[in-house]
Amino acid sequence: MENLPANRLKNQTAEIRACTQKQPATVAVLQPNFVALQSGVPSKREAPMNLFPDRDETISGLIPQLRSRQLSCDELLSRCLYRIDEREAEVRAWVLIDREGAIAAARELDAELAAGHDRGPLHGIPIGIKDIVDVAGWPTAAGSAQWKDRIAERDATLVAKLRDAGAILLGKTVTTQYASFDPPVTRNPWKLERTPGGSSSGSAAAVAEGMCLAAIGSQTGGSITRPASYCGACGCKPSYGCVSLSGVLPLAPSMDHPGPLARSVEDLQLVYHAIAGYDPDDPHSFSCPQDADDAASGDTSEPQAPRLGQLAGMFSEMASDDVNHAFSQAIETLRSSGATIAAAPLPPQFDGILAQHGGVMATESAAVHEERIGRHPEEYGPCITKLVNEGLSIRATDYVRAREHQLLAKRTILQTLHGFDALICPATTDAAPDASTTGNPAFNSPWSYTGLPVVSFPVGLSPDGLPLAVQLVGWPQGEARLFRAARWCAGRFAT
Repeated sequence: MENLPANRLKNQTAEIRACTQKQPATVAVLQPNFVALQSGVPSKREAPMNLFPDRDETISGLIPQLRSRQLSCDELLSRCLYRIDEREAEVRAWVLIDREGAIAAARELDAELAAGHDRGPLHGIPIGIKDIVDVAGWPTAAGSAQWKDRIAERDATLVAKLRDAGAILLGKTVTTQYASFDPPVTRNPWKLERTPGGSSSGSAAAVAEGMCLAAIGSQTGGSITRPASYCGACGCKPSYGCVSLSGVLPLAPSMDHPGPLARSVEDLQLVYHAIAGYDPDDPHSFSCPQDADDAASGDTSEPQAPRLGQLAGMFSEMASDDVNHAFSQAIETLRSSGATIAAAPLPPQFDGILAQHGGVMATESAAVHEERIGRHPEEYGPCITKLVNEGLSIRATDYVRAREHQLLAKRTILQTLHGFDALICPATTDAAPDASTTGNPAFNSPWSYTGLPVVSFPVGLSPDGLPLAVQLVGWPQGEARLFRAARWCAGRFAT
């Protein structure tokens, strides 16, 4: 099959590579009618970061305390607000915090529990929302100072589902501008001079810091998996179409995936279960099976050791020495614990897949932003501007061929998956780089391109003390099976 012309691909990937290197940070906009910090509270860390959380730092671990009334929703929220007051001045994970609204919601949810009304596992759980997702009455600025007064009239579908599930909507987390590549103001909680990744920068940093128990992110290239990995959190990019895009600002609609970040794989599954499902308001939406969802059904039994296909090729050749070493150790840990692991060769269609992904992203981003960037170019940072301009230069016939390649790549990688519960590879090419970039999405973009579900989780630290993670790639609409494999694997490292 013919692919995008080499000269166009070379130019396009060069543009994206430039924007994964050094760029000035864009500015997050704090709305004056919301409270971010209380005065007089220290901003220095009182305890070191914890890569593997204690049970009372996770949703699944806190559920029994909330149901037994050992802990109230109000008290849990207060813990999160204290962490925000303690660390936000340095980490800068939030665009806005609805402190009063969250406190009112927590007290109402406490009253519901006292009256015997339990909305489910997320009842009383504080959650952050990436600032490209609409929350009624809140601005959706999408990382742009010029959009700070763009107030959402209704909840995005996934936000409405979170409300129904009893989650406390704590505030909006920082995104890179328009969910693209321009670096954010957010800093990595592990080392403030390093990037948290992007574009779900604030969501990853807030979860890692304990400012919320989970957060919503989105991924078009690597914007859930990469920041989760850099910040030591867990991330889930669902199958394409399993979580509604209605009320989510698009970047490249054929590859946009909303999904959760949390401290544990179990927590990811709980949030995913709450937000997934068919939505008639989203033309990209599918009805994804959830009847075998272990966490949502209360099944906490130990999953069976999975069968994993180990990817190599680009996933070893582009990895740093530290990542390859950590990955080899992780494979040995999983194999010695009982997992069946065999080599899974990449199909030929993965040669050049990053360029193909970049061509689709650029073209669709141009379609989204062409009119506004033409009228207000000053609103756009250098990286999103380069992306849109490159998309405007790609011919329609080249885009069609790239979409054909996209379908073929998905079909052939499913052949690689045959016989396995999931594929396994490093989550990132390296540990978090400096804050002038959001890092390299090369190990994540293929899964956004093919729409396969991904769960990532930390496995250890680099020699300079930064989190490293692996990712499991599952069958389309096979999240239940993927979560079982990920729960088993993550449990080998969190002990």
